[in-house]
Amino acid sequence: MTTEGRDRDVPSERRSPVGTPVVRGDEAITGERAREAVGFDPDDPESVAEAARVVRQFAEGAVNEDNIFMLRGAAACAALVRGVGSYKEAVERAGGEVTVSFVRKWARVHDLPQSIRRHVAMGDIAPTAAKHIARVGGEARYQLAWATIDNDLTVREIRAIASEINDGRSVEDALADRGVTVGRVTLTLAPETYRDLRRLAAYDQVDPGELANEVLREWIDEQNLRRPQSRFR
Repeated sequence: MTTEGRDRDVPSERRSPVGTPVVRGDEAITGERAREAVGFDPDDPESVAEAARVVRQFAEGAVNEDNIFMLRGAAACAALVRGVGSYKEAVERAGGEVTVSFVRKWARVHDLPQSIRRHVAMGDIAPTAAKHIARVGGEARYQLAWATIDNDLTVREIRAIASEINDGRSVEDALADRGVTVGRVTLTLAPETYRDLRRLAAYDQVDPGELANEVLREWIDEQNLRRPQSRFR
């Protein structure tokens, strides 16, 4: 089995340009609302001014807990910071109730990798939960995000776990205290697939999960080699 694809770095940060509506503008994710997607160009003064207006509206609660609009607000925060050069200047440009903490938190959400942002757009991860997932980096971001989806973690739990990780605790230990095992997921298989998985696992005297993991690992490695990296940005 090749390990080349497995050894590739899995990006835990955004790779597409700041302010670009990669997820918000994808009809496969947001349907007709993709037409509403607004991009922000940190190198365009007019776009930066629009970002400042959106950030102020966002801070004042104009998005009404709407996942898509909250992602737009996050994009505006990130573009505004990039456009003016600092969080302090971003706050001054936006005005109103905007704070450095507000802009920093939401700009980090915009910088999450696309796979996580997709689940935010689809409603699987609440934007308020994404703020705390974005506080941690690297592999822990993915593990916390997927645990959130598979175990219905509350925002309070996610916030506490993120704090523990940033204090040096492993994501596995922090999740274990909440009864969550990293890597455990419930799958529904077609009856014939389930039958044969059990049958072959019995022949090889291995746990069905180990056999499924081996097959999935091979498939994932092949996909990582075959698909352009842009698909994962």
